[in-house]
Amino acid sequence: MNHSERFLRNVDEARRHIEETTVQQIKARLDLGEEFHLVDVREESEWQTGHLPGATHLGKGIIERDIEGAIPDLDAEIVLYCGGGYRSALAAESLQRMGYTRVISMDGGIRGWKEAGYPLEQS
Repeated sequence: MNHSERFLRNVDEARRHIEETTVQQIKARLDLGEEFHLVDVREESEWQTGHLPGATHLGKGIIERDIEGAIPDLDAEIVLYCGGGYRSALAAESLQRMGYTRVISMDGGIRGWKEAGYPLEQS
């Protein structure tokens, strides 16, 4: 995908303030049965095409509005992902501003997950 320069600068700035993880690290944590909230921030139409096992959906357009109802604990560990890691980085920064203390963005997103050959779930 060809992103605009301003968008990429915005993502780069967000990445300076958030924690990121890799697709491989999240797969290993899921395989170990570690507990954390895995949240897909893509659009509903993207979610319907498949998502990471055990993920919940809170699209980037509504995550700030709905996060407190879905995950009220500000200290809960939340791993966000999107298509490639850009929207999840922006959403992670936003949730941190809302007071969430353990938000992580999965760099590489679902594209990286698919490229690694990891399984998807369907809704």
